[in-house]
Amino acid sequence: MLLRYERKYLVPYHSMDKLRARMMPFVEPDRYALNSSSVLSQYTVRSIYLDTPFLDCHEEKIAGVELRKKFRIRSYNTNNPEAIAVFEIKRKIGSRIKKHRAFCWYKDLEELMATADIDKYIHQNSEEDLNDASRFFFHAKKRLLKPAVLIVYEREAYHGRLDSGVRITFDKNIRSKLYPTIDQMFTNADLMQLFKNHFILEIKYFSDEMPSWAKSLVQEFRLRNDALSKYTIGYDVHVKQNVSNY
Repeated sequence: MLLRYERKYLVPYHSMDKLRARMMPFVEPDRYALNSSSVLSQYTVRSIYLDTPFLDCHEEKIAGVELRKKFRIRSYNTNNPEAIAVFEIKRKIGSRIKKHRAFCWYKDLEELMATADIDKYIHQNSEEDLNDASRFFFHAKKRLLKPAVLIVYEREAYHGRLDSGVRITFDKNIRSKLYPTIDQMFTNADLMQLFKNHFILEIKYFSDEMPSWAKSLVQEFRLRNDALSKYTIGYDVHVKQNVSNY
């Protein structure tokens, strides 16, 4: 699996329209977003982040540990009979990201979490699917991982016209819930907003250099790359009981 760069920028909402217009000649709407009924090419992302009883993943991020992992279960939009749950280990390796992913039906999620019966519930399109599921449940059992934070946001997504491996996403209206249960993936209750006036722009690419047109966007809008973690910020906003002025 290829390693990918992920550059994150905290951008004020008032710059969104100009930024979008500036990049449109170089991008196309993401194919997953095209199924959305929204006027914009966006969909709702819902992620339950798991952590150890001592919040080791949270603390490693705060400490700036270079080699670290995040564990999350993700789904999209609203609950329905065809809703998918995605098991994901997100590994930070230096300045790049590597992901291990496996899929099941959301309706089977609670049973799978209780039994870890990956042969029965994990969608098997390749041998790697079971391997990645095995990795996830190995860490879940060894590290006693439990749901720590639910993160919900609207994602406006695009990919490069010349290189589909380049992805640009606007993550908006980011909100969180502390210590959710697995069956609360689609809840909208008790969510706290992370930022008042900003969204997170992500530029993702596989090549050693950021595409020149994307680099020009960063320079033109004077964006600053920052190690933004929705999980960490989403947890801290509840502990501090204070929404960021950003």
